[in-house]
Amino acid sequence: MPDIWIYGLISVLIVGLISFIGIFTLSIKKDRLKKILLYLVSFSVGGLLGDAFIHLLPEAAEMGFKLNTSISILLGIVVSFIVEKFVQWRHCHIITSKEHPHPFAIMNLIGDSVHNFIDGLVIGASYISGVQLGITTTLAVAFHEIPQEIGDFAVLLYGGFSNKKALLINFASALTSIFGLIIVFMLTPVFKNLSSFLIPFAAGEFIYIASSDLIPELHKETKPKKSAIQLIAVILGIGLMLLLVFLE
Repeated sequence: MPDIWIYGLISVLIVGLISFIGIFTLSIKKDRLKKILLYLVSFSVGGLLGDAFIHLLPEAAEMGFKLNTSISILLGIVVSFIVEKFVQWRHCHIITSKEHPHPFAIMNLIGDSVHNFIDGLVIGASYISGVQLGITTTLAVAFHEIPQEIGDFAVLLYGGFSNKKALLINFASALTSIFGLIIVFMLTPVFKNLSSFLIPFAAGEFIYIASSDLIPELHKETKPKKSAIQLIAVILGIGLMLLLVFLE
């Protein structure tokens, strides 16, 4: 059992470090980065929707898609709506800036934290079943996180965070997987249905973030050529999530 804890903690830390992949975008000049930022957000839309419909919901279905599953999805949407209304009520009259991150960036952090928490649950559960399965699952999660973290970093930048703050906050969000790992190691024998709630709940949050917050931002660009590139980026995000099915 101690070996499983070591393997598990190393795995979630490695996955957490992937959040710094956004640093590679810093080599791009600021003016140019601003021009392509919406395309990265488009990619994030595809990643979030692809993750929800290709990974999270099918996983929920495997555990038995019942009424409580639908309620968990709706709770993810409703809770996101409530939190966002609170954020907008406090700050909606202030223009987006470094001092005032846009609400969808905060919502993305909440959804991403839940998603990373679930990654910790999945990695922990896999190591309980065997070290080899744990390592395989960690690799699958790592490949899954690479495109998503690029999109998350783009969303944080677009939401008004500075480069440094976006990297650090994204990393802090990724570290919630440690809590998921600890919980699954210590409490799974007692709370066996925990994942059956969190997985569809996270799917609901991702669907809300992509559909309610990010897509409306994309609609602000009306030029046909740029809109077509956005569409391609969305499809690529979905395509990568679909490709990862074959790696699981």
